[in-house]
Amino acid sequence: MSKNENHERSAVSVIGLGQMGARLAQAFLAAGYTTTVWNRSAAKADALVAQGAVRAATAEAAVAASPLVVVCLPDYTTVDDLLGPVAESLRGRVLVNLTSGTPEEAARTADWAAGHGAGYLDGAAMSGTRLVGRPEALFVFSGSPEAFATHRAVLASLGNSVHLGADPALAPVYDTALFGLAWGALAGFYHAVALVGASGVDPTVFATVAAGHMPFVTSLMTDHARQIQDGRFPNDDGTVEVHAAAMEHLVHTSRAQGIGTDVPDLIETLLKRTAAIGHGVSGIASVVETITKGERNV
Repeated sequence: MSKNENHERSAVSVIGLGQMGARLAQAFLAAGYTTTVWNRSAAKADALVAQGAVRAATAEAAVAASPLVVVCLPDYTTVDDLLGPVAESLRGRVLVNLTSGTPEEAARTADWAAGHGAGYLDGAAMSGTRLVGRPEALFVFSGSPEAFATHRAVLASLGNSVHLGADPALAPVYDTALFGLAWGALAGFYHAVALVGASGVDPTVFATVAAGHMPFVTSLMTDHARQIQDGRFPNDDGTVEVHAAAMEHLVHTSRAQGIGTDVPDLIETLLKRTAAIGHGVSGIASVVETITKGERNV
């Protein structure tokens, strides 16, 4: 690779400087990349320019400044409205879209980018804004494998950047799935904090014990994923019926303590429906059968 190519690949433009966009630009700057920034409200670029970023006068100038153009905007409609008039400037560049949306929107935008001669990666920031730029921050990308390989080093400055595959729709699928996973875990945690809090336990004390329990929970995910893949649900971790009985105790205890039962009610319902379709003595990963089939087919 020539010195000129190295220089070109060390440049990145960030369009959209909201809370996430600003953190993306800061991470690129911290990693030593020439970073051009643009935002409709120009004042949002001031702090980044003070840190060494280059201010673009227009969105078109921001696109033209770098071979890698990262957009982080409120929605895909805004992406369309902003990039549509400057589409020809994208030719020969790679567009990375870190705007949250649907798989259909990602596929459509990928086709649009390809039609204008640009490589395309759809992506999602899975660790909020605080961890951006640190190795533990997860970013998922999907779309052109060649585009990802070319700009892997730049994208790695954001954190743990994972390419999911060539289908651009995969990033928003993972985005929504992981969002649901995080909220499922947090809902369970919030219920647990309320339950122990009713007995006078400090939430930070409980959180320390809970965090020590989580490696066991995540190990179940790996094991149960294999069970789901194989379609076999051994009951080494207890049967659906056993867990349903335990969940009844959790619901009863919660009511006795005067706290809401929304979270355990949901889980109890899933377990009972799973038993009703013949998985009472199966392992608990068989709950996926209930969820996959949907309520109307159970």
